[in-house]
Formats: sequence, structure tokens, C-alpha cells
Amino acid sequence: MAVILGINALHPGASAALVVDGKPVAAIAEERLNRRKYWAGFPRLAIAECLRMAGLTLADVEFVAIGRDARANRGQKIAAALQRPGQLLTFGRMLLSRRALGTLHETMAEAMGAERGMLRFKAMHVEHHLAHIASSYFTSPFEHCAALSVDGSGDFVSAMLARCTGPEIAVTHRTFLPDSLGFLYSMACQFIGYPAYGDEGKVMGLAPYGSKALRDWAEGLVQLDDDGVRLTPGWLLPFGKTEGFTLDDEGNATVQRLWGDRMRDRFGEPRDPAAEVTQREMDIAWGVQHAFERAYLHLVRRAAAEVPGGTDLVLAGGCALNSVANGMIETATPFRRSVVHPAAGDDGLALGAALYVSQAILADGPRLALANAYLGPEYTSAEIARALEAAGLPAVPLARDARLDAAADAIARGEVVGWFSGRMEWGPRALGARSILAHPGRADMKEILNARIKRREWFRPFAPAVLAERQGELFDSAHPSPFMLHVHHVRPEWRERLAAVTHVDGTGRLQTVTRDASPDYYDLIARFEARTGLPVVLNTSFNENEPIVCRPEEAIECFLRTRMDVLAIGDFVIRKPPVETPPPVP
Repeated sequence: MAVILGINALHPGASAALVVDGKPVAAIAEERLNRRKYWAGFPRLAIAECLRMAGLTLADVEFVAIGRDARANRGQKIAAALQRPGQLLTFGRMLLSRRALGTLHETMAEAMGAERGMLRFKAMHVEHHLAHIASSYFTSPFEHCAALSVDGSGDFVSAMLARCTGPEIAVTHRTFLPDSLGFLYSMACQFIGYPAYGDEGKVMGLAPYGSKALRDWAEGLVQLDDDGVRLTPGWLLPFGKTEGFTLDDEGNATVQRLWGDRMRDRFGEPRDPAAEVTQREMDIAWGVQHAFERAYLHLVRRAAAEVPGGTDLVLAGGCALNSVANGMIETATPFRRSVVHPAAGDDGLALGAALYVSQAILADGPRLALANAYLGPEYTSAEIARALEAAGLPAVPLARDARLDAAADAIARGEVVGWFSGRMEWGPRALGARSILAHPGRADMKEILNARIKRREWFRPFAPAVLAERQGELFDSAHPSPFMLHVHHVRPEWRERLAAVTHVDGTGRLQTVTRDASPDYYDLIARFEARTGLPVVLNTSFNENEPIVCRPEEAIECFLRTRMDVLAIGDFVIRKPPVETPPPVP
């Protein structure tokens, strides 16, 4: 039995996770603690928080697993560099920038303020996509399945296929750079005017507003063959510095220019981020989403060939956050069940690397399916009460039934509720622990949330959280999506009743909610259904253009500075203090 600390460091989505005796006990992204989105430095705060949650110290850690292996695919890296002599210096800089992970004991001691002599751990490097696959497979219920990891790049690979059986992940195929579906999608995001790291979800939301005018262009972006996918040259710039992004000394990631001259020749100048979104941008978004779906599903079918007759698939990597494509797997491929890790992006490397060491190398205890994504910190009623009192808010606890009734009543009245409950979610989605909840049937609720709280792009949809046993009645699939990573069509007879969570194309990125996984959240939705006949609430992340709130203080600050109506936090339900209207001027 072992204590294994996993980290993703010096890379966007810096994070830490802890696996003890084969069981994931804690996981958190650094951005939730330092409040800097997609932060890419060393996850000092996340490491400390994971250890605190587990009641351990650095001296207890036996292995530190890193989701990166500089030795992996070295031949392909060298061959690519030799083909572009001007890039040799770039590769040298990449290695130097990551050398800190080669002297991990010194880096850890300095970052954590620990004595070097107290650190007894062994550093274990796990290839990037192998860690991604491990994150999903070793938390799935499957004993035998296919696996697919797809993202921009990691250890010079953009996609990996594998066959998983028991404790073994057998890699069957790698797609090497420069052929990268992740970079292709990011390129289109950048050209459309969303250049920030992590903006891909915006383009996925914009795509349904586009027409099919660019279908031929889209289908020419990627070539499909028996060996995988190949990008058509010219649309995407060649592989460049630091695999497509740079990091500054403060841990911030900046995406480099990715679009090639063929984009400008075909479409003109890229959109300025401050300019209005036009039909051109909508059509490009539709086109790149179509190209992605076509290639992604091709890789999924290629994975099916690795497990003849198999119907189970695990997915990870940043591209597995494309919930629209995930929703097509059930009907467009041989697979009938798919599991996507809740932290499918690079933050998930921390848990994946730790699980790979635990299960595939050490055979350390039984493999446990992840029942829910609540691996982050939680706060006691006393801690929440102190935060409320410090903010000048009443801290009178309510019994469970009274709390749930108050929140359900508020949502049924059309009010917006901040919901802060239990341990924080692991991954980018709010899943009923740090959520903003609202009525899914109000046609104006999307505009209300954007105007009063979220202040985000008009075309981005909000998610339905649905009681598990009712999902098949409301959606065209009963396939569970506990981590909000599958999009399914809302049945026509429910679309008007679920107007706030039905996207323009009649779909919803749903979350399947069970009582076993989240008792309070489930019972809240059930009480809302008793009042309205709708077994669904609108769920969006508890934040305002910032990382999702983690601590009670952050939830309270967000509640007070926005026009949220009610805050249900721990044992407390707080209504917004009334705004005093000044007397009329005589």
C-alpha cells in the first residue's frame, strides 16, 4: 500500500491529486486556490491542500507521479527537429524550461518550504496521454475496454489509442505532431477572435448558429485513413515553440498564432476580439466543429477495432471535453457505454499519473470506480458561519428539510440561487457543489443570468441537471452523463418547457444526477419537480469571469457583488439584503 502524489506542473491546468492505498482521496487544480485561471506554474497550494485533506505531510509521500515523460517518443521529436533546423533551439528551450521536473526533490523542497532530507519519495514520470487514459480507465467501472485520449499535444503526441484490461493499459496507436485535432480547433478559435487558452468551449457553443456553407472546406481540413487522422497542410502553422503556447514567469499561458496563411487567403483578416460576431465566424465555428466530429468519431471507430465486439470506451484529453462529439458516440460508433474523466483536460494528468503508478506499476489495492467528482475541499458549518458573520450576513443554521425547501421555493419563483454544498468538484464543470441554480423553463433566464451574474457571450448555453430516472423521458438518450460531458437532444415535447437549457439546435449538455452520488442536490431537484413538474434545474458554475469559487469567502463575495437572489451555503440560506431606496428629492 502506498501514498502517491500526482502533479501537473509547469503546464496549463497545474494541479495535484493524492491516491492512498489505491483510492483517490483528494484532487484540486491550482487555479481554484490562487484564483488565476489555467495557471501553469508549480502547484504548491494544491499539493498542500491535498495533503491537508488527507491528514498527511510531504514526509508521508512515497511516490510523486508526473504526467509527462521527456524520454517518451524521443525519436519522433528529434526527427521533427531535424526536418526544421530552425526549431532545434526551440526544442532546447523547451527542455530547459522543464528541467525543474528532473530535480523534483529540490523543486518540491523549495516550493513547499520543506527540508530536503525529509523528502523520501521516488519520482515517477508517466507519458502524457498514458496518464490521461489512466485517469479515465482506472476510475471507470470497466474491466476490459478501449481507450482514446485526444488533445493539442503532450510528449509530442496528439492522440493515443489503447486496449485496457485489468491493471494493464496496452498502447496500440499514437498520432504524432503536427497532426493535432486539438490545435486545429484552437486555431479556428483564435481566428474567430477567441485567442485565450481554454476558449474552445465558446466556439463549441457558437457552432450551432452557423450554416453548412463551409462543409466542403471543413471536410478538407482533415484526412482520414486506417492509421488515424492527418491535417491538410497550410491551415495550421507548423509546430512551433513550446508546443503551441508560451509561459511567462508568473505562470500565465499565452497561445501563439496557430492559423496559417491559407486561413487569411480564404476568409480575410481574423476577427478582432472586440468586434461583433458575424455569420462568417458562426460558419467557421460550424465548420471546425464538423471537421472535429468527423475526425474524432473516426478515431473512436478506430479504437473499436482494438476490442472486437467490445461496447465500452473510456475517453480523456482536452478534446474529450467536446461534449457534442461525445454525445454522438452511442449512435455513430459500436460503443454503447462511454466514460469521460471529469477532469479530462490537463488538470486531470495529476490524478491520472498517480493512478497509473498505483494500478499499473504497483498493483496497489483494488481499483475503485469514481462514484462522483467531489474530491476537493469542504468546509465546516463553523467555518461558513464565521465567513458569513465577517461579511455582515446572518448565520442562522437551518435543518436539512428547511434548507432544501427554501432553495427549491426560490428556484420555482424564478430566483437565482448560489449553491455551495460539500466537497468541491474535480474538473472544470460545476456539478452541484459549487453551482448557480435557476429555473430551466423561463425563456428569459439565459438573459437574466448573463446580465446579472455571468456576463459572458450571448450564444453560450446553460446546462440542464436532470434526475437520472427521468433522463430518457426528456432526452433522446438515457446514457448517463454524471460529469456533464455528453450533449443529447431534448425531446421536442419538452423543449418549450425547458427553454432556458435547450440550445438553438435543440440539444442540452446535461448532467445526470443520482441520489447516491449527491443526496442534497438530488433531493433539491426532486423538490423543485414537486413544485413545477420539471425534474430539471438549470446549472451553471458559481463564478463571475473567474475560476469557480472554492472557499466560503469567495462564494459570499460573488453573491454580494452580483445580482444573485439567494445563497444556499452549507447549513445556511441567505437572501440578498434589500437595497435601500433613497427618499425622493423634494
